[in-house]
Amino acid sequence: MELKNPREVATLALSLLDLTNLRDDCDAQAIAALCERARTPFGTTAAICIWPRFVAQARGLLGAANAIRIATVVNFPSGDLSLAAVVQETEQAVADGADEIDLVMPYKAFLAGDEAAVSTMVSAVRAACPDACLKVILETGEIKDSGTVRRASELAIAAGADFIKTSTGKVAVNATLEAADIMLRVIRDSRKKVGFKPAGGISTVSEAELYLRLAETIMGPDWLMPSTFRFGASSLLDDIVAVISGTTPSRASTGY
Repeated sequence: MELKNPREVATLALSLLDLTNLRDDCDAQAIAALCERARTPFGTTAAICIWPRFVAQARGLLGAANAIRIATVVNFPSGDLSLAAVVQETEQAVADGADEIDLVMPYKAFLAGDEAAVSTMVSAVRAACPDACLKVILETGEIKDSGTVRRASELAIAAGADFIKTSTGKVAVNATLEAADIMLRVIRDSRKKVGFKPAGGISTVSEAELYLRLAETIMGPDWLMPSTFRFGASSLLDDIVAVISGTTPSRASTGY
C-alpha cells in the first residue's frame, strides 16, 4: 500500500491498532469503555489488549464473532514467572476467550546467558494456545544491544512466535526505530510468516508513519496488514481519529 497522505496513514494505522489498557488501575468500567473506544466512526481497531482478568468480561461485551480481537498478556510485565504459572495463565486466558497471547519472554534469564529459557517458554506457551496468535515481547529497551536484540528475535521466531513485539510499555525505553529495524530484518531473513508489533510510546500518526515506512522499506508495501503488523498503543487512537476527521485530538492517558 502506497501511503500518500496523513489521512491514509491514519486509516491504515487504525486497522493495525491493538488498543491497550494495561494500567495498574484498570477496572471493569475501563474495559467497557475500551471496548466502546475500539469501535470508531471510521472502523474498528484490530484488537484490544488487556489484563487476563478482564478477558471474560471483554468477550461478553464484544461477542463471539466480532471483528475486534481480544489480546491479553502473560508473564507480564516482569518476564520472570515460573513456566508452569505462565502456561496456566495462558490456558485460562484462552478458555476465557482470548484470541491472542502477548507473552513476555524471560528476558532477564536471557540476558544472564540462558537462551534455553526463552526457547522453552515460547515453545510451551505455543503448545498451550495452538489456535491463538502468539506475540512474543522481547523488551528491547532492557536488552539494548543490537546483536542481543537480533538473537532474541531469532530465538522467539524459531520457538513458534507468530509476532515479535518490542516492549511491555512498562520500562524506561519502549519501542524505538532502531529496535524495529533489527527485528524486521530478522523476520525478513527468517522467510517465515511472522509479524511485528512496536509497542509503548507511539502516540501520534506521524510517529506511527515512521514505523510503517520502515516496515515497507524492509518487507515490501504489501506486508502492512493486521496479520503481520500491529501497533500497541492507547493514546494513538485519539490522534488517528483526529487526523481522519480533521479535528484536534483530545489526549487520552497512556494505556500502559
